[in-house]
Amino acid sequence: MVADAPATTVSVGWDADQAVTQLYSAHYRPLVRLAALLVRDFATAEEVVQDAFVAMHGAWRRLRDPNKALSYLRQSVVNRARSVLRHRAVVEKHAPKALPDAPSAEHGALGELERAAVIEALRKLPTRQREAIVLRYYADLSEAQIADAMGISRGAVKSHTARGIAALRSVLERTT
Repeated sequence: MVADAPATTVSVGWDADQAVTQLYSAHYRPLVRLAALLVRDFATAEEVVQDAFVAMHGAWRRLRDPNKALSYLRQSVVNRARSVLRHRAVVEKHAPKALPDAPSAEHGALGELERAAVIEALRKLPTRQREAIVLRYYADLSEAQIADAMGISRGAVKSHTARGIAALRSVLERTT
């Protein structure tokens, strides 16, 4: 990382352009590697380092010890990387939830055709079979509840339901 980079001493008499050019040529790549490890994105790491160099250039005259410019840059890179990570966290927290995948229009049309075919087949059933099937599969009632609702025995409910399902199956197999 940047610890292996040779220490660059900056001449105190240099202006900001010369100092930043010297530091840039000697430490840009190690600083980008440092930032890339922190932000996990090479392009963002380059931006962070570039911003750190620009900020140092602007603050060169206020720098107390120009020989500590590399330390200033490292600290600036770390702080800017933290800001990037905080920003990402806020963006992810407030990002709109992805909409669930909607079925295609063809899927909806086929579903509608299937429902229409089932309803048409139900209409062709005798009344007791139709009632037993509707109460069982659409109203989700138990056999005992169906028997009470229809006023028949549980055995008759089973019989009407079985005959109705068989009739529906044969009608729907013929239509598809």
